[in-house]
Amino acid sequence: MYLEEVKTILIDVLALGPAGQSLDQHSALLGSLPELDSMAVVQLIGALEEQFGFSIDDDEISATTFATLGSLAAFVQHKLTA
Repeated sequence: MYLEEVKTILIDVLALGPAGQSLDQHSALLGSLPELDSMAVVQLIGALEEQFGFSIDDDEISATTFATLGSLAAFVQHKLTA
């Protein structure tokens, strides 16, 4: 799975610093991290697209995708194997 890569991107985009290191696959994101607002979601999507070389369509984005670090990493894995 791509958990560590996604975690690193998330920490960088949201500027979480050392506090971000405590995130794990069950860590809630959307609604739990004040840094993850609508603009940050757009920046995060762009960073994921750039890092992994895929495109994300608007209709692929849902709150479920950004529910936890694990769900976001699973989304990336799905995009890379689809």
